[in-house]
Amino acid sequence: MNARQAEKARTRQRYLAEAARLFSEKGFHAVSIDALGAAVGVSGPALYRHFASKEAMLAEILLSTSERLLAGMEELCNESGVSDADTLARLIAFHLDFALASREVIRLQDRELATLPAEINRQVRQLQRRYLDGWAELVSRVQQMPIEESRVLMHAVFGILNSTAHNADLAPGDITRNVLSAAAQAAIGVPASPSTGENFTPQPGPHYR
Repeated sequence: MNARQAEKARTRQRYLAEAARLFSEKGFHAVSIDALGAAVGVSGPALYRHFASKEAMLAEILLSTSERLLAGMEELCNESGVSDADTLARLIAFHLDFALASREVIRLQDRELATLPAEINRQVRQLQRRYLDGWAELVSRVQQMPIEESRVLMHAVFGILNSTAHNADLAPGDITRNVLSAAAQAAIGVPASPSTGENFTPQPGPHYR
């Protein structure tokens, strides 16, 4: 990637970050293209040099986030010499990195997934199902429970981890991380592992904030 391409990529990410913030705060339909442009210091129509429409921005935020979460999970699951229990503990740390940095995206997912065109909505849901199933398969092996039960459990665990979208004002980030990590580990039934240390840093995707 040359310097011009790198700058264009950074500009796109800045636009998407502001779009995620505004869409999550005000609702997708309440945000005009002019308001999006004003948030990044350009005219509304200038955004069309980077995105086909406001809908395309929403689609890119939600689809790319799901893609990168899945890729990050698969990277961790494919590491050799790591036990299933340790992999789950690492996945908790991985998902919390995302959940703490990308509260706007979680709120946006909750509120606006149905706004996506049907085909993009289907793609996002498929990616999310694969992400959940990857966790559920590990839980099923570690706890020796039926996969149907571990899927139900994982929906509850993601509710814990994604609660960051609604608790930003309750405690500093390190306290929130520690509390939610302990709660998720207890729900799954795996102990805290030294291999999840604070320096573990695979990135699940763009942090739209």
